[in-house]
Amino acid sequence: MTKRLFAALAALILTAAAAGAATGHDSSHDSSGHAPAPAAHGADPHSAAPAGNGGTCQGFGPQTPRDISNPYGRNPSRFVYAPPSDELNLCNIHTHTNAEHMGPGFSIYAGSGENGGFRCAGSSNLSPAELSRPHHGGRVFEGVEPGDTIEVHWVYSSCNVAPGPGLGACLSDACKNPQLRVESQVFLVVNDPTALDFRDFIWFGTMRNGVYQPRALPTGTGSPVQFRGSTTGPSYTQEVCSPLQVTWSVRPRCARLDISSLDAWAAMGNVFEESHSHGVRQLVTAPDLLAPID
Repeated sequence: MTKRLFAALAALILTAAAAGAATGHDSSHDSSGHAPAPAAHGADPHSAAPAGNGGTCQGFGPQTPRDISNPYGRNPSRFVYAPPSDELNLCNIHTHTNAEHMGPGFSIYAGSGENGGFRCAGSSNLSPAELSRPHHGGRVFEGVEPGDTIEVHWVYSSCNVAPGPGLGACLSDACKNPQLRVESQVFLVVNDPTALDFRDFIWFGTMRNGVYQPRALPTGTGSPVQFRGSTTGPSYTQEVCSPLQVTWSVRPRCARLDISSLDAWAAMGNVFEESHSHGVRQLVTAPDLLAPID
């Protein structure tokens, strides 16, 4: 989840980060993450040293992103899981370039910093045609090229709110402490009209049972891994933590997504005002910052 998504709670985030982390970092703007490169897939990434030079933040609830293949964590916070997504209001959709999480289908390390994260298996075996970008049919969605990996976040709120830009869309004057859920799918972006069409997963005026919903969520990529965590984005590290409590549901395998459908979404003028993909928060590896996966 991006910095733009949290502008409405900037004061809360800054206050909590300063009190809990006491590192002097400014979390009010996007900056490169400084988490260490994770261990090779199959090793225990939680053995890595804390990020930066000040140790991990203290007193915060569980953080995100994480290796969803490793259930270990010892953060004591046990807040109640948010209800299923079909019982909540969809309030935002946005993307990150590369995957913030590490999982069975997206474990190729893409480096540290804002444009790091993880890439999908198969991302280095694409044809020249799959790696080309058609420049027709409308506005180009920025920050993504064919061959890239993106992680898409569908954000849901227990507040009585409508879809819109930023975290402000997930809150209201009458509901400032909602239950939040994020449904996540990692995609390998390709130039292929037979690949998935992003417009099948957008909000297009749909309401079901009185709540705002996307047209659909991706299926066929494995049972989602559910866990307790936080908001993400490159403003946060293991030293500067997010104070917000979020229920996560991350699908473990990649799906192929047609680049033209992202361009078409941008050309539609989506209600979330999303025209580009965002940076990543580096993987959280410190056990004290991770909730056990039930």
